[in-house]
Amino acid sequence: MTPHEIIGVVLVRNEDRFLDIALRNAAEFCDRFLLFDHGSTDRSPAILETFASASVPAEFRRITHPSESHDALRPLAGQSAWIFAVDGDEIYDPSGLARLRPRLLAGEFDSEWMVMGHVLHTVEFGAGDARGFAAPPSRSITKLYNFSAITAWPGRSMERLHGGEPVFRPGFDASKKRLLMNEMPWDKSPLRCLHMCFCRRSSVEDEGSSPRRNIDELYNRGGWLTRLRAAIFRRDSSWKQERYRRGPVTTVATRPFFDELL
Repeated sequence: MTPHEIIGVVLVRNEDRFLDIALRNAAEFCDRFLLFDHGSTDRSPAILETFASASVPAEFRRITHPSESHDALRPLAGQSAWIFAVDGDEIYDPSGLARLRPRLLAGEFDSEWMVMGHVLHTVEFGAGDARGFAAPPSRSITKLYNFSAITAWPGRSMERLHGGEPVFRPGFDASKKRLLMNEMPWDKSPLRCLHMCFCRRSSVEDEGSSPRRNIDELYNRGGWLTRLRAAIFRRDSSWKQERYRRGPVTTVATRPFFDELL
């Protein structure tokens, strides 16, 4: 069964600095979008609403818990679709996505459960280049899932495409991954992303803000007292520091990603 639809799934909380360009860069790649805002206090909801009212088919929802973003995906299990997760700090190369789209829809990756690509976990950017830690050797964060490979995705999930236990069709399992970052260099990749996780992501954040803790750190690590202490005494993410700052600092050209911002 060849997937014939690509659905972008966006979950944000205070991401207004890069959200508009992240959405626009993915717009031509996806057939439609599911947009979720989890309690933003900046301009993120307005940006999502504007995008949802544009020509790209999109559904916008405000949610009270990030797990609702995964609940919305459960009915899509078994359908002929690729699910593409895009965060507000993930800026993809639109020309690369344009090359990848016909390959996906032609069935080249039908035997895979996931397709993963290149990432630069960015620490600073400017007119012409960005510096950061590349994946590989750092952890990749690109998430492109073949939902025709599963019949259900039950279980507890803290956010879309995380947690729970996918139920695979015969011939598929969690190891069925196409790792494009191991097949080609950065400048040849059709799936490459500037991950702005070490940069200020919202207009309500101060300059020099530490990397935010991810949803797993906020909701799952330790008991409620541990999480409360973390919320009061620290804002940075040790998880991201450990996984996203591996290898040498790398410099890449930014114009393919966000020329309009520079």
